Amino acid sequence: MIKAVIWDFGGVITTSPFEAFNRYEAERGLPADFIRGINARNHHENAWAKFERAEIDLEAFDALFLAESTALGHPVPGRDILPLLQGDLRPEMVEALKRIKAAAKTGCITNNLPANAMGSAGGRTLYAREVMALFDHVLESAKLGIRKPDPRIYQMMVEALDVDPQACVYLDDIGVNLKPAREMGMTTIKVISAAQALDELEAATGITLR
Repeated sequence: MIKAVIWDFGGVITTSPFEAFNRYEAERGLPADFIRGINARNHHENAWAKFERAEIDLEAFDALFLAESTALGHPVPGRDILPLLQGDLRPEMVEALKRIKAAAKTGCITNNLPANAMGSAGGRTLYAREVMALFDHVLESAKLGIRKPDPRIYQMMVEALDVDPQACVYLDDIGVNLKPAREMGMTTIKVISAAQALDELEAATGITLR
């Protein structure tokens, strides 16, 4: 029996930033998925990882991301990437979260950026306060200095919710972030679209979500 559902935020509760990455690439004549490729290289210690653990500030991220992208053949300032993270809330996912909260515990594990990083880069915050209030517990990489897929952050969540991993469902749009949760015994759902994710979540929980 499922006792908790744990959610990623960007790309799950909101639309995927990958779509914005692809638009940016097309507008500038960059290869498709070039930005994702930068982020996937050395993914524990690259500019993105260090920024999400709050080990570097905006200026350092901007320069380091530029160096990494230039080394791969196409210079992209890190500051350009941050506004692309501003996904739109998916109303159907918010509704599902509300229904889950009425029947089970809810958690959110998010790889995010240091406070004010989005605003200082000319963007708005990714998180909506009324949605964040629906989670019983939230773990943010920039506050903890630990980010997915580090197994410790998943362990911290099950301890905070006081649940057995085998009684949890975890949703994320990035495959590498699902692996540690699955290895702990969680049921995992890779979010490709809201409709697909809700189909799988309904099947896993037995709860009508729409």
